[in-house]
Amino acid sequence: MKTILSAILMVVFAAYFHAQSRLENAKKTAMENKELILLNFSGSDWCIPCIKLHKNIIETDEFKKLEAEHIIVYINADFPRNKKNQLSQEMKKENASLADQYNQKGLFPYTLLLNSEGKVLKSWEGLPSENALAFSKEIRNIKENQNP
Repeated sequence: MKTILSAILMVVFAAYFHAQSRLENAKKTAMENKELILLNFSGSDWCIPCIKLHKNIIETDEFKKLEAEHIIVYINADFPRNKKNQLSQEMKKENASLADQYNQKGLFPYTLLLNSEGKVLKSWEGLPSENALAFSKEIRNIKENQNP
């Protein structure tokens, strides 16, 4: 009985710690490189504003420069609905954990700019009104105004 209980507890703890791995890794990287974290909640195959956000902002060269220049660490918490686009069980759990922590209202798209400790600095509900250049510039300005 003790063995079964121990095994169950180990699985629960392992699932919890694994669920936080992307965010914890992003925090560590952000701390080491003095970066911010951009966390985006999306429904990649059903949410039209989410699809537009990815196409018009996140997939642009201007946005990708933010990652390349160590301005941000990007995390996408995706919640696809189509069977062919389903994520692994581990990724589903991780995204659900991120939503429990940062998107309790279940908004899509919902984008958060976090510091390296996970504190929310700015949020965008829905599709940002800015184009990729303006969106990236806003993130750069927030980064520049951070205390060292």
